[in-house]
Amino acid sequence: MKLIARILAWLVALVVVAAIGAVGWLYINPPEEFRVANAYSAKIVCSSVFVSGRKAEEVLADDVQAPGHWLLKYVSVSKGQDLVTAKLFGFIAAETAVYRPGLGCASAPNGDPDAVRAVAFKSPPVIPPVSDFEWPLGDTVSRSADARAEALLADPKLIGPGARALVVVKDGRLIAEAYAPGFNAETPLLGWSMTKTVAGALAALRMQDGALSWDKAKLFPDWTDGRADITVAHLMAMTSGLSLNESYGDVDDVTRMLFLEPDQAKFVRDKPLEAQPGETFEYTTGTAVLLARAVQDTFADRDAALAYPRQALFAPIGMRSAIFETDETGTFSAGSLLYATARDWARFGLLLANGGDWNGEQILPVDYIERVGRASALSGGRYTEALAWKSGAGRATVEETGLPADAFWALGHDGQSIAMIPSANLVVVRLGLTPSALGYDPAPLVKALLAATLEPLPEPEPEPAQP
Repeated sequence: MKLIARILAWLVALVVVAAIGAVGWLYINPPEEFRVANAYSAKIVCSSVFVSGRKAEEVLADDVQAPGHWLLKYVSVSKGQDLVTAKLFGFIAAETAVYRPGLGCASAPNGDPDAVRAVAFKSPPVIPPVSDFEWPLGDTVSRSADARAEALLADPKLIGPGARALVVVKDGRLIAEAYAPGFNAETPLLGWSMTKTVAGALAALRMQDGALSWDKAKLFPDWTDGRADITVAHLMAMTSGLSLNESYGDVDDVTRMLFLEPDQAKFVRDKPLEAQPGETFEYTTGTAVLLARAVQDTFADRDAALAYPRQALFAPIGMRSAIFETDETGTFSAGSLLYATARDWARFGLLLANGGDWNGEQILPVDYIERVGRASALSGGRYTEALAWKSGAGRATVEETGLPADAFWALGHDGQSIAMIPSANLVVVRLGLTPSALGYDPAPLVKALLAATLEPLPEPEPEPAQP
């Protein structure tokens, strides 16, 4: 019996030593999957707290858990003066995201918050004061809402689970909006991949400046092989031919780029070709990051490049809330990370739906407007030639949705969408937390709003004359 007890004691000791060793190994050399879980959590909480003004514990419980990965249940976060740190089980694989005024939050995958802080405006950008002009030229919404549209925004089935902000614009007027509890017209929300469409518009503006062109090739000095043939047009149409994995697995190219790489553009730029440029369509977030880097490289200094989105696009159309986030090196994370209020996302959609015209001024070039709404043949008609979608979130064709042929979309992860129908003068913004596994498609909502608002609102009956 003593021998058995002694053997059991040794076995217990070995198990304890092995467990201590395993924990020590995880602390010193955590798997990339652990790092991604923490970096994602830190980044989402950081931006939601410092940009959107939300509570960290609420974001950790809701937004961070949305992907449904088991590891995320064991993440804890701590908030500092300008940063958020996330750890698994309270001590493993710490990752930090740092806030900069005007630039939002960026991950610090090298563990150096000061490297992130170094990318900052010399002085914070000047945000114009709130204007008393009627929306969209100002911030006042004084005209009565359209009851028909409001009724549709109150339909849970049409707006889908997790809807947080909805704005409907008809004939240039905000006719209906709705917000979930805890959110309002002043809450900046993440557009995820709707950011790609904004990146395309910024590239078009830089082409209008004469600094880029659709057929511009040799975009980066280290592209001395077949990648030198990649043009701006290829990046805009997602036909670069670069080998990029967008499967959204535990650690694939897109999650690695967003959360483990300090220089997102270099990570993508170093990828080899898997097809000749212009021969195949492949939707990748890294493509939009490269486009942003190409735009930024046309400026002599980083400060001018960082100021360009606000100077050239956001300020002219009144997107006061827009925050375009960068990576640690200062490259705009143009595939995913732009925050703005629902009204400001609607301003951007209205600009596109109006053919690039804003209050009589042609902001965006006409050739870009033609391409952003025109289906790409290589995408099978699903995508356009300039970083937008022709098919809706349900991947149905425009014909299958029953929407007008000129309808096109900006779409983003977790149920973000802007539907633009120029022929109907209709723009519909829908923002929320709706994982794709839930199968929500905003097209039926847009179709219902289109049908309800085809006829103008009846004029109010005149007041009866006083005797």
